Amino acid sequence: MQIKAIKLQPTNPFTWASGWKSPIYCDNRKTLSYPEVRASVRDEFCKIVQEKYPNAELIAGVATGAIAHGVLVAEKLGLPFIYIRSSNKEHGLGNQIEGAYEKGQKVVVIEDLVSTGGSSLKAVQALRGAECDVLGMAAIFTYGFPTAENNFKEAACNLTTLSNYNALIELAIEAGNVSENDLETLKSWRTDPANWGK
Repeated sequence: MQIKAIKLQPTNPFTWASGWKSPIYCDNRKTLSYPEVRASVRDEFCKIVQEKYPNAELIAGVATGAIAHGVLVAEKLGLPFIYIRSSNKEHGLGNQIEGAYEKGQKVVVIEDLVSTGGSSLKAVQALRGAECDVLGMAAIFTYGFPTAENNFKEAACNLTTLSNYNALIELAIEAGNVSENDLETLKSWRTDPANWGK
């Protein structure tokens, strides 16, 4: 919130790529522009990898938002890095996974944002299709939609995030960035984001 990576506009909603209307926009790319924030995100990711996945052999970033964060984590942990595109490249080698990896390698996936979990889990599927052993995923932020929780459960993929929608709203209230009316709007959006604002 301090670096305005998150914008709350309950009265003037954003439109997501999915077409959903949203009172919130989360741009984690901004964290890369602030060395202290960038280092904090990297260090928290490293803690997750070290504590939950001490046998990790490879870090994978989801393109494009998590490539830089993944590289920073891999660099600090002294591990190799790869990244996963949303689909196979249409030219050259046609790769979806870029970088050097081996079958059976234990991978932790780094993601910047989880909404429904669809694009994040596509990356997990690509890695599993390449016979990598996906230990879990770590993301900066999740909206905590039930859809995402169900999708990760069905995919048998453990997700750990540095922050989430509930924590954000609590901080926004404490900082005086949200009025009572705004709070109701933000809560109602979260329960049915696909139909909110229609």
